[in-house]
Amino acid sequence: MNFISKTTLLSTIFICSLSSADSAWAQTSMHIVPKPCSVVQNNNGVFEYSKTTDVFVDSQFDSKNVGSILSIYKHLNALFFNDLNFNVRNVKASGKWSGASGSKCITIKKNDALDAEEYKLVVDNKGIAIESATEAGLFYAFQTLMLASKLDNHSSIPYMELTDKPRFEYRGFMLDVSRYFMPKDDVKKIIDCMSMLKLNKLHLHLTDDNGWRIEIKKYPKLTEIGAWAANRNNQDFTDRYPSNIGEPTPVGGFYTQDDIKELVKYAQQRYVEIIPEIDMPGHSNAALAAYPELACPSVDVPITVVPGMRQGAGSIIYCAGNDKVFTFLEDVIDEVASLFPSKYIHIGGDEADKDYWSKCPRCAARMKAENISHIEELQSYFMRRISNYVKSKGKSVMGWDELTNSTLPEDVTVFGWRGLGNAALKAAAQGHKFVMTPARLLYLIRYQGPQWFEPLTYFGNNTLKDVYMYEPVQPTWDKNYENLLMGVQASMWTEFCKTSRDVYYQVFPRLVALSEVAWSPKGSKDWNGFAAGLDNVLQHLSAKGINYSEAMYNVQHKAVPENGKVKVSLSCDRPDVEIRYTTDGMEPGASSTLYTSPLYIESESEIRCATYKGGVKMGQTLNLNIGWNLATGKEILSSSPSDKVLTNGIRGSKKQSDFEWTDWYTKKDVSFILDLGANTDIKKVVLGCLSYSGMAVCKPKSIIVKLSSDGKEYRESAAKEFSESEIFKLGNFIEDIPFDISDGKDVRYIQVEYKYAGDCPAYYIKNGQQSRCRLDEIMVY
Repeated sequence: MNFISKTTLLSTIFICSLSSADSAWAQTSMHIVPKPCSVVQNNNGVFEYSKTTDVFVDSQFDSKNVGSILSIYKHLNALFFNDLNFNVRNVKASGKWSGASGSKCITIKKNDALDAEEYKLVVDNKGIAIESATEAGLFYAFQTLMLASKLDNHSSIPYMELTDKPRFEYRGFMLDVSRYFMPKDDVKKIIDCMSMLKLNKLHLHLTDDNGWRIEIKKYPKLTEIGAWAANRNNQDFTDRYPSNIGEPTPVGGFYTQDDIKELVKYAQQRYVEIIPEIDMPGHSNAALAAYPELACPSVDVPITVVPGMRQGAGSIIYCAGNDKVFTFLEDVIDEVASLFPSKYIHIGGDEADKDYWSKCPRCAARMKAENISHIEELQSYFMRRISNYVKSKGKSVMGWDELTNSTLPEDVTVFGWRGLGNAALKAAAQGHKFVMTPARLLYLIRYQGPQWFEPLTYFGNNTLKDVYMYEPVQPTWDKNYENLLMGVQASMWTEFCKTSRDVYYQVFPRLVALSEVAWSPKGSKDWNGFAAGLDNVLQHLSAKGINYSEAMYNVQHKAVPENGKVKVSLSCDRPDVEIRYTTDGMEPGASSTLYTSPLYIESESEIRCATYKGGVKMGQTLNLNIGWNLATGKEILSSSPSDKVLTNGIRGSKKQSDFEWTDWYTKKDVSFILDLGANTDIKKVVLGCLSYSGMAVCKPKSIIVKLSSDGKEYRESAAKEFSESEIFKLGNFIEDIPFDISDGKDVRYIQVEYKYAGDCPAYYIKNGQQSRCRLDEIMVY
């Protein structure tokens, strides 16, 4: 169907050219990312455009819009189509067109009946026809054409008929440029990729404990002092010591106001809105290092820009009782509001430690004057006061979901991030709009695949498939919440990034998956189709100089004890690969044994496995070295499911969330019981123990080993206590803790008890926080 009528054609600018179709490509199934609302492919042919292809613009666009549209074409040609042999030429003014009857053209029609970002697209034997009400719609139509073109011959587009519009108005990506200052040109690359994926909101996290990244002319010390930290790049973020007074601070950077204007204009040309975040009242060390008089007088330590997360980073926050703080922040907002045309300013509100507030006479006076009885309401006072000022500048306010801990600012949009983001629903229940960016699924700082192959970061896994399968609207929601949901956002915190390549690696391709969550219709997920379309997107990322993770091709494993054996299951998120493995220590190849079902291991073994596609190795080789001792494959009796890994023969790595460690996170003493399956004589018990000071993982206070022949009567056989210096030793390391057993005759059951070490001491990295214990394996000889 060609939806441009003869009448419209007479008032339309045409540009024409025709070349032969590739019939093989026409028969290929097409997968466009993000998935359109509706697409029908006609497998009878393709349209091929070339450097002589012309584009015609409907005269219903006024002269101003025509000029803007033509600039879009030029931009697309420069940014996307150079390798596609596409060139915009012979563009005529409105109503002045020429073209041969029957020739193939790209034709643009204005259709005011469509939504703002909606478009219609037809590719057939008459050419390419696009309808849209706005330039944004046209822009997205061209992204679709680009991603629908043939992989090895980009000038070919299959015949198709397509209608498309976004599911959500807010399709966002948050970039933290405070922990790692990303150069301006590299931020532009992120914007390029966002626009290709039809993402339209770039939330820039500009300020934090680790650096102030935006020039504020009224307060030059913010960038003279607050933008720079001591060099700790030889240490992981979690292990970095704080700066010393007078120590050189060479690491950092900031954007001048001219840089910001340039970024804003660049983003606008690509239909991306930049939303600035000035975090408050917490995450403010960098600002307070520059202007320490804005901190509470109860602060009793030097205030510096924090290179990492050690010793109270985040506990020094703006003083809520000091009116100069509000004058300062209002002045900052004045300059920020003038630099960013976005209707939004994000004011943070997350993770504000109230310790110094609770000791501050000014904060106490403020609470008394404002009749505030709870310190959380003091933060509410702080945020509502700033929010009112932001609104006076004609802007709308956004903030993190900790705002729901107290009275919300009026009309604030809340970002649900903690856990699954459900705290935002507390705001929705009060009629507030909200955005979902749950840490458990959409925080891109987390591992994106088997952790053996990934650079060190925080917490567990958010795989490509996890992101793709995320559905923000849950069946348990109140029916009104969905109408208040503005959209979704992936968030990239950059603690562990030292280069832009580190950032790109964490972001891509997971941001591609987020684009489909944000754009494509509810209930339309197709993992297999997405994986096929992703390969095309990855080629475009490479062409832009963007590196990305290939963790989606790596083998994931699960090893559990079962009836004295170890059951090893292998899997890969990619649906289009096969797993090949060996058990003889040799590297697997395309002709190695095909994995089809779980493997049952009965003795010390080495499994090597990797994924293959069309005979080509796709992922890295996973080496599973399964050790063997009297405990391997035996049952663990415990209330914690994670304790099952204690006897699977596979040792955990230094990455404490690699799924091979137990995870007791409780202030209570705990225990588990190993059932050897039969009465046995033993001489030694060994426990593998992880210490990772950056995540408060440490030894227990003590470990007691008890033995039993019948599972009823237990006797204490061995015990060890650890000093505070042993428990809270700094670093990230694994120790095997041995227990010599002198009374190990006729033993079937081994009970291990360990005592909670206590909260982390003041000198420790995670001072005051709850400690946790991680063990793997238990080895019995």
